[in-house]
Amino acid sequence: MARSITQAADGQEADTGSLLVAIRDLVVWRESSKVLEIPFLEIGQGEVLAVIGPNGAGKSTLLNVLALLQPPTSGEIWFAGRHVSRGDDLVKLRRRMAVVFQESLLLDTSVKENVASGLRIRGTPRRVAGEQAARWMKRFGVDTLAGRSARKLSGGEAQRVSLARAFALEPELLLLDEPFSALDAPTRAILFDDFERVLHESRVTTVFVTHDRTEAMRLGDRIAVMMGGRVAQVGEPGEVFSAPADESVAAFVGMENLIPGQVVEQREGLALVSMRGGFAEVVSDVDAGRRVLVCLRPEDVVVGPVPSDLPASSARNKLRGRITRLAPMGSQVRVVVDCGFPLVALITRRSSEELGFGEGMDVLVSFKASSVHLLAR
Repeated sequence: MARSITQAADGQEADTGSLLVAIRDLVVWRESSKVLEIPFLEIGQGEVLAVIGPNGAGKSTLLNVLALLQPPTSGEIWFAGRHVSRGDDLVKLRRRMAVVFQESLLLDTSVKENVASGLRIRGTPRRVAGEQAARWMKRFGVDTLAGRSARKLSGGEAQRVSLARAFALEPELLLLDEPFSALDAPTRAILFDDFERVLHESRVTTVFVTHDRTEAMRLGDRIAVMMGGRVAQVGEPGEVFSAPADESVAAFVGMENLIPGQVVEQREGLALVSMRGGFAEVVSDVDAGRRVLVCLRPEDVVVGPVPSDLPASSARNKLRGRITRLAPMGSQVRVVVDCGFPLVALITRRSSEELGFGEGMDVLVSFKASSVHLLAR
């Protein structure tokens, strides 16, 4: 992707290539607890890095450190090729960034004044600030609210104003800390669509913190998964969600089926895995004899009635089982099947009704060899 940092002779400048931000050996302690430990992380120019993880994983702490709002206990931050030190004018550096938090944090004044406030603080002439504010208010659909008091805005309107204020600054780095999590579902969906379009058009370098996997997949050029104050995995969305690095990442990204097994045969990239209740063929180069965890997403499991004979299909793996639970989830149904181990599938409500599924019913589950990810244990 981008070139690594190399320190220059004066100890300050570095050749970062296409990097905007880099972290080296970053540690943050809070009282007697280490809340953040990141040996290495880089963010390229124009990249959107989505940061996901459970509550308490350190996502917001990382964002505050990147925004230069919280100093690290130790380690280095590089911004635009320069090592950020305690002696730097941090206010000057912060003015090259914009931050949007979960709460809108608007001033007690009009919408227009709020959107222009950051520009005015940075010394932008009133006329220019007004023009930029007007342009970004229109982009986020709040131009008709220009004269309204911020106190009279709905949650969605307030967050639109916050986003317009951030983009109006034309920052080199945009940092967002779960900006949609406090909104109701319909408002969130509409605003997210608008934000996604603006972000992809602007291509501003962005760090987007969220606990929502769908948001991360839609926005992120890469995804960083945080667990216990560490970055457990960084990669493109397809890689992170289909080939998680460890069991904790697999569980967080939606691999509900985590089944212990052992590779009993390896033949030209196809592993035969023994599991309690049956065998599975998996596209994998894990060596025979290794204990593994079979990782399988619910949406990759097909559930159907048991046929009189099993027809050939692209799904190599077929297991008989019995439905132990059906849980409606909107337009889908979560199906738990006992195959000697619990196997979770996600099917459409229509399919469940047409097939007459019910608890206690015998079914056949199947999945493709290519849809399984093996974690060596």
